[in-house]
Amino acid sequence: MNDSNHYNILEVQTEADLRRFVEFPFRLYSDDAMWVPPMKNEEMGMLRPSDNPSFSFCDVHMWMVQDADGVCVGRIATIINRVWQQKTGLNYGRISRFDVIDSQEVANLLLSTAEDYLRGRGAEAVHGPLGFSNLDHQGILVEGFEWMPSIGSEYSKEYYHRLIENYGYTKEKDWIEFRLTFPKQLPEKSLRVAEAIESRYGLKCKSFESKAELHKAAPVIFDLFNDAFSSLFGTYRFDRSIMQFYIKKYMPVLVPRYVKVVERKDGSLAGFIIAMPSLSRAMQKAKGSVWPLGWWHVMKALKHPTEVDLLLTGVAPELQKMGVASLLMNALWKTAHEDGVEFVETTGMLEDNKVAIQMWKTFEYIQHKRKRCYIKHLTD
Repeated sequence: MNDSNHYNILEVQTEADLRRFVEFPFRLYSDDAMWVPPMKNEEMGMLRPSDNPSFSFCDVHMWMVQDADGVCVGRIATIINRVWQQKTGLNYGRISRFDVIDSQEVANLLLSTAEDYLRGRGAEAVHGPLGFSNLDHQGILVEGFEWMPSIGSEYSKEYYHRLIENYGYTKEKDWIEFRLTFPKQLPEKSLRVAEAIESRYGLKCKSFESKAELHKAAPVIFDLFNDAFSSLFGTYRFDRSIMQFYIKKYMPVLVPRYVKVVERKDGSLAGFIIAMPSLSRAMQKAKGSVWPLGWWHVMKALKHPTEVDLLLTGVAPELQKMGVASLLMNALWKTAHEDGVEFVETTGMLEDNKVAIQMWKTFEYIQHKRKRCYIKHLTD
């Protein structure tokens, strides 16, 4: 335990420490109308070596800062992802789960502890906040604090980026998010173009009708996910254990009819889109727990959607300029229209991923949120 005036920093070592680490944001954001809490047990599982197979190739350490009264006032984790390091050749460490009161002193203590640990293991730079993968927490919000996030995105206190920048961190990458307005009817031109694309390339859009059908297709979707995403910033190819981990995590809340795929003539996948009814308000009502009524709020939101969250869209690299994304968006529009849903929230897209951002050109949209990954190069 190290002293910094009246603050102490301690490493997470026990199950009780981990629960306290996970519960800290619930107190920090208790008066924030826009924060969407995770399920506590799911977040605990993400941070346990016995539950999360990412620990087989990630070195993970977590710390909390407490004040003189023993009250937790900040937390941070470090992740050294060896698979990502091997892919990129970059000896970088990640900071993750950065949450803190509005105190530069506490932020500095958290960041310096993380940097010292990573420097001691040979890291040349620290970047983040980043999680285990691009399906985990990534970035902090720097614009759009007045908008509620989807469950697949992030919300941060407005002062976070000031505290991080004051400690010498600079922008590495930004993700931008969009809010789409679906029309009452698709333009006739959009329908004709879709038909032409399907005919020209021998493509067919398919929806799912049952969880069993979707579960069977999940490994194939993840194979395409690897092809579509593994070259992007912060990503790496998932092995089967990681695929199964995320399938188990997300399958219970996916609504099959909001997952679409485009198949080629030979039955192989050309693209996929994964959307779901928004759970943001339901998760707020659940307050981090399935019991006693969290499950009821979630199931109600899934059955009676008012908004849709677009979680992931992937297209085979060789087809990314062939209009496959348009077929997927048209199919999503049809399902949303049937349910009377008008608005769609996206998760973050890298601001320099121009091909992906073109997906929205058919629809009215605003770019309303921005998340940031910071970097700091370490020197002796």
